[in-house]
Amino acid sequence: MHNWFPEFLTIVLVHGLAVASPGPDFAVVTQTAIRQGRRVAIVTALGVGTAILWHVALSLAGVSVLFNQSPMLLNGFTVIAAAYLAYLGWGGITAKPLGESAGSESQEQAANAHQGAYIKGLLTNGLNPKATLFFIALFAVVISPERQLIVKLFYGVYMAIATAAWFSLLAWFIGSPKFRSKLREKSHWLERVTGIALWIIAGKLLIDLFAAAG
Repeated sequence: MHNWFPEFLTIVLVHGLAVASPGPDFAVVTQTAIRQGRRVAIVTALGVGTAILWHVALSLAGVSVLFNQSPMLLNGFTVIAAAYLAYLGWGGITAKPLGESAGSESQEQAANAHQGAYIKGLLTNGLNPKATLFFIALFAVVISPERQLIVKLFYGVYMAIATAAWFSLLAWFIGSPKFRSKLREKSHWLERVTGIALWIIAGKLLIDLFAAAG
């Protein structure tokens, strides 16, 4: 245990700092919590956490070699991610004030909302090229190449659970009925702010891409 435990503590620290930093996941969970409430936002958080396993799988599969051999693949991945974030941002920028009936919906509508929220969280994190590069670097630099696969999988599962837990906590706080009721009249302005934040993130992805190409 002592051989890998210090390495695990380093992962806990580095991953914790990365997750706590504002980014597209933070913006999407916040936007969902304001618009659709606590439960739906927690489902979004679970989607974000699940996407971590995708990045872990890519890292274990040695996708860094593929990106190095085919930069166009990473560039295309980045463009798709920027377009998706811009799409989500537009939804926030054009948000309307919450009606009095917000939160009262049929079981079918609730199920569709949960499904859409999960997919939103999954795609937001899964398409984030910076998240992919972060995990590739983490597995290449922090984690020993000789580390057993079962230990690497444990690291990956921990990071997925920790990510989901952090954003679920964020969703629980922001999406609380009391918090939302206080913000009901101004919630659409907060959504517009998160929408602008998503546009800024999307723009930065493209600026970095063009800068690297130049």
